[in-house]
Amino acid sequence: MLEVEVHQHLRAFLRDQGGQPWPHHLTLARLVARALRLGRSSLIQLGTVGGNSSYRVSYLMAALLWPKGAVVVAPEATLQQIMATDLPPLQQWLPHQKPVHRGDRWPDPQFTGLLLTTPAAWLAPPDPGNPAFPPQIPTFIEGADDLEQWFIDYHTLGLQPQDWLLLTLAYPQWADRVRDVQVRLTHTLFHRPPNLYGCCLLDAYERVVLQELLGHLQLSSPTLTLPEPWHRFQTALSQGQGMALAHLDRAQGSFRLEWSPLNIADSLGDRWNQQPVVLLRETVANVTQTAISKGRLGLNDVTIVKFGLDRHTEQVRLYLPDHLPLPNTSYFYPALLVELRRLLTLSATSPGFAVVLINDRPLQSQVGATLAAEFGSRVQIERLNHPNPPGSDPNPGILVSGWDFWRQHQQQLPNPQLLVMATLPLPSLEDPRVAGRVAYHKQRGQDWFHCYLLPHALVEIQRAIAPVRRSQGVLALLDLRVLHRSYGQQILTTLSPMARLGYLDPSLFTPQNCLV
Repeated sequence: MLEVEVHQHLRAFLRDQGGQPWPHHLTLARLVARALRLGRSSLIQLGTVGGNSSYRVSYLMAALLWPKGAVVVAPEATLQQIMATDLPPLQQWLPHQKPVHRGDRWPDPQFTGLLLTTPAAWLAPPDPGNPAFPPQIPTFIEGADDLEQWFIDYHTLGLQPQDWLLLTLAYPQWADRVRDVQVRLTHTLFHRPPNLYGCCLLDAYERVVLQELLGHLQLSSPTLTLPEPWHRFQTALSQGQGMALAHLDRAQGSFRLEWSPLNIADSLGDRWNQQPVVLLRETVANVTQTAISKGRLGLNDVTIVKFGLDRHTEQVRLYLPDHLPLPNTSYFYPALLVELRRLLTLSATSPGFAVVLINDRPLQSQVGATLAAEFGSRVQIERLNHPNPPGSDPNPGILVSGWDFWRQHQQQLPNPQLLVMATLPLPSLEDPRVAGRVAYHKQRGQDWFHCYLLPHALVEIQRAIAPVRRSQGVLALLDLRVLHRSYGQQILTTLSPMARLGYLDPSLFTPQNCLV
């Protein structure tokens, strides 16, 4: 049986390599082997956020021992690591080397090896006459936390200011009407009040004006197709289930249009019916949030497996004061500064890195400027050129950052001994893209907070605190909505394993297991 073979080979391989730090290798390998043998899809929540990719040897061993072909879908950086680091030792260990190809389509109908491909290639619409990936081929999707965003990014359509010229050239007899519509849209869009995000949703009037123009041009020349990218944009607008945005360049007086999909479940649901898949998620979720995630991805018949974190090596120490005002009050900023001064002064007694996470841009600028005035050049606002590398200065660096910046660059920075979450990473309804998705959930009669905002925040929190788990440092959560809102318990559960601190002391910030 495949499960037995995979178990035996992986156990011998791990012993030969001196063991691996992740404790669930054999369990994961057996689960993946069973999924391959039965042709059954699985959603595996690994709990390995933050660059711990040692689990990869488990599913790759099963894929290499599987006698038929398989596909691995992963971002380019992950594919490079698989090819350079993960596969060579396995290939050398196994008695029979399975061919591994890197490409955007299945090499040959008789191919029984492993194909490595990117999300963009896998998400491309299949050609009915010559599909890039034949049906019923087992598919591993690494980084499935980002699958929904991959789908949105791939299917997002854009129209640049210069694309209006294509319409006037394609329909010279209607050039005045095209320019008139462009001017009308410019007028209405630039009368919107500016926001921090530089974009706004197209309202019903603006969408109708645009659709009427494109429809008129098509009727005027029925034998002609609208030039690209207008044809795809018009098709997307007419089908609905999407979000249309305008990004404004107020300095240039121009705008670009963007359309992105919202109904992801229907499109991805068709893909799940074509082949068994093993989705590998680094984050973990409770039963309710997992069910919501399945619904958003269109997953139906799928086996769900969740691995927990190691309480001894991945526990975080949580400082959660109960005396701070809520973030939506005028008292929050001064109280936040007092707490930050206290935390940063205490942590400065030990040579550890500190991170302050604030998504609100005006608040982030205020806090960054105030801290820089008090702590000097040690404070960096979303910059990677750390002024004091580890071990070079007794005064540690302080990074003030948004959640996105920290998630994208945390691998390039030291593991912090102090991570401060000033506010929770709940998407702001002032962001037109967030407002568009919330409106979509409202139209479908769904609980938009628990279907979208809260799941997003829970994933972001798990990703953000992974480095402080590795250093076994201190996590300070200063947003007391976790104590006063019904969803707070879900957030505290996401932080587990944790030990809540009842006091602050300089000794708490002494590095215990900091990988810097």
